Amino acid sequence: MIINAPMDIEARSMEIIESELKTDIPDSHKPIVKRVIHCTADFDYEENLCFSDGAVESALDALKSGCAIVTDTQMAKSGINKAAASALGCEIFCFMSDPDVAQEAKKRGCTRAVVSMERAAALNRPTIFVIGNAPTALLKIKEMIDSGEVSPKLVIGVPVGFVNIIESKEAIMETDVPFIVAKGRKGGSNVAAAIVNALMYQITRP
Repeated sequence: MIINAPMDIEARSMEIIESELKTDIPDSHKPIVKRVIHCTADFDYEENLCFSDGAVESALDALKSGCAIVTDTQMAKSGINKAAASALGCEIFCFMSDPDVAQEAKKRGCTRAVVSMERAAALNRPTIFVIGNAPTALLKIKEMIDSGEVSPKLVIGVPVGFVNIIESKEAIMETDVPFIVAKGRKGGSNVAAAIVNALMYQITRP
């Protein structure tokens, strides 16, 4: 039978995912794991996604209070559900394409992601960091956590690739801040956005 209605397609997809899960996932984590699998069709995330204690609860509290959401790519920003964010009073920021960010990064010989995370810290408000591409963003966040410049409500650390990827994820997992990290090389902007959406949907959807 062909299913055409978008909500029915999503519901059926989630049913299939639920039926194929092989591990006992905590109830607070399961909607996030399922949505990541939904956007990737990759069941490795059933074991790859790592949650710090209280990460989901911290994120939900922050979202309910209208926190800032800062991404490291325009793609991740585009993938976050704007209606859900607006309903919660959350603003979504991505500084990566700002001309002055590019100029400063070139002048300092660092990545735009580093400068972008510094801009995020300057917002001086409760923040969820959403990193799906740039390991240097995660490393900068770790540096700012250690120096006391930021205290994120959640760090989503799911950059994808081969260079500095595992090291940057492990660095975030060494901190005391709430995190959701995809261990290993896998991840991406789509995964990062899916995690944010899964969190928001727990509040905005019945």
